[in-house]
Amino acid sequence: MSEQTPSPQPTLNVSEVVALQDRIVEKMRTCYDPEIPVNIYDLGLIYDVKVETTGHVHVKMTLTSPGCPVAGTLPGEVEDKITVIPGVKEAKIEIVWDPPWDKNMMSEAAKLQLGFL
Repeated sequence: MSEQTPSPQPTLNVSEVVALQDRIVEKMRTCYDPEIPVNIYDLGLIYDVKVETTGHVHVKMTLTSPGCPVAGTLPGEVEDKITVIPGVKEAKIEIVWDPPWDKNMMSEAAKLQLGFL
């Protein structure tokens, strides 16, 4: 009979999860695609941020195109910035291509900054 690894115990309450998610979004707003002067969050590259009560974070993000020059480094930069936030135990960054990114996913502020409004 094999031993089962105990599942991680919750360490955060609901308000702490919400506050942690806000800090994560704030930190992601410091990441930029070097070719576009807008942060990746307002650019619409972050599709989902899920924070567990255990402090585990899962981010679904995309890139502006599959051939994006920062495809090999940007996800790691996002992970590095998230994992140093107090309360985060682990961060997993998943690159997804569905739905494909387009300029309609940008925030109004990003569209204005890039001249799309």
